[in-house]
Amino acid sequence: MDYRRDDQNDQHQTESSHTEHQNTENRQLIEHPEQELLDEPVSYEAGKQETASSLEMEKTETAVKKEKKRRAAWLSPILGGIIGGGLMLGIAPYLPSDQDQATEAVSANKQVQSGNFKTTPITNASNVADMVEDLEPTIVGISNIQTSQNNTFGTGGGSSSESESGTGSGVIFKKDSNKAYIITNNHVVEGANKLTVTLYNGETETAKLVGSDTITDLAVLEISSKNVKKVASFGDSSQLRTGEKVIAIGNPLGQQFSGTVTQGIISGLNRTIDVDTTQGTVEMNVLQTDAAINPGNSGGPLINASGQVIGINSLKVSESGVESLGFAIPSNDVEPIVDQLLENGKVDRPFLGVQMIDMSQVPETYQENTLGMFGDQLGKGVYVKGVQGNSPAAKAGIKSEDVIVKLNGKDVESSADIRQILYKDLKVGDKTTIQVLRNGKTKTLNVTLTKQTESSSS
Repeated sequence: MDYRRDDQNDQHQTESSHTEHQNTENRQLIEHPEQELLDEPVSYEAGKQETASSLEMEKTETAVKKEKKRRAAWLSPILGGIIGGGLMLGIAPYLPSDQDQATEAVSANKQVQSGNFKTTPITNASNVADMVEDLEPTIVGISNIQTSQNNTFGTGGGSSSESESGTGSGVIFKKDSNKAYIITNNHVVEGANKLTVTLYNGETETAKLVGSDTITDLAVLEISSKNVKKVASFGDSSQLRTGEKVIAIGNPLGQQFSGTVTQGIISGLNRTIDVDTTQGTVEMNVLQTDAAINPGNSGGPLINASGQVIGINSLKVSESGVESLGFAIPSNDVEPIVDQLLENGKVDRPFLGVQMIDMSQVPETYQENTLGMFGDQLGKGVYVKGVQGNSPAAKAGIKSEDVIVKLNGKDVESSADIRQILYKDLKVGDKTTIQVLRNGKTKTLNVTLTKQTESSSS
């Protein structure tokens, strides 16, 4: 199954990317049906004699009880892999073992908002049209302008020219004196020589990149606040439930369709996506929605029934016969990253300083004859191909051809597990333990994590 960032450039795919100027295949959109509601019978005490008025009251109570006992049937979409320029994604559904978990919070991260975000729900959110009208001034279009060399005869000279490489969407979340700030996706702004922002009224502004983060696919832009009338409010994504109504607003296929609104529901919570980036493979936690997310919607908001942003649209399914599968980064995951980007322009993460290969890719004969592994040890953990000099791993005593099987007390099955533990459970300066297999014997090593550098990913 083919999935992709909803506006990524890819010369080898038939679906169009970022900009409206590229060809797009026509697709028949299939509406996601509402989940079937199941009624449960309500029993009454047999033989009870009632007056006419009592029977009327009993009918009313029955209707109320039946309405309360309705519940939605669980839908389990089958997801495959995602490919999008710059990021390759492999999707595996997170399916709760108990149906009741379908209505649990999307993220274990409770909402702890800083002063960078407004939280007040809008007052006229009961009407979708009124809500969209209220939110429209906070939605922007973003153009990624890149410079290319014009060298017709290959002589090394020639002139350079600027052209629009792609487009995306964004949402204004903060206004501070003469500056305003926008959240979008990293893949919308990546590689840009210049960024321009188009406001709801058609005014354009040159934007400054405040900071971006490849791992979370988030970026923050700064523009003049001269034409900014309001900012969006952010909600608590941990309170979302499957089946809640949401809307997506953005600029599919560029400015021609700016401010496009699509409506749907939260189709799933806690979807886990393996993302291969320049920083290595990491897991992303996303919301699943059936609100249409088309090329150019990246970076735009997913909005709840109170008119609050509860996600940043980032991914869509791209395969013939599969529709209404879009994904957004939960607002509670977005906010702490945005806070760091505003403060530092980047996100500092710990690293080990090792080159890794998953053991599933190491031949079993090599595991047995060279690494000295046997029995239950085979196929488990991550093979250390190399160790960076003066890194935390080197100082801890990790060596090439070690096999990492535990980090911070947690089992390691793949390099993605190591990055997940590093990025989610640990921080710069933490002291932790690493368990390795060396010549078939288990060793536990102590390591102190330091700041990740630009040239190393784990």
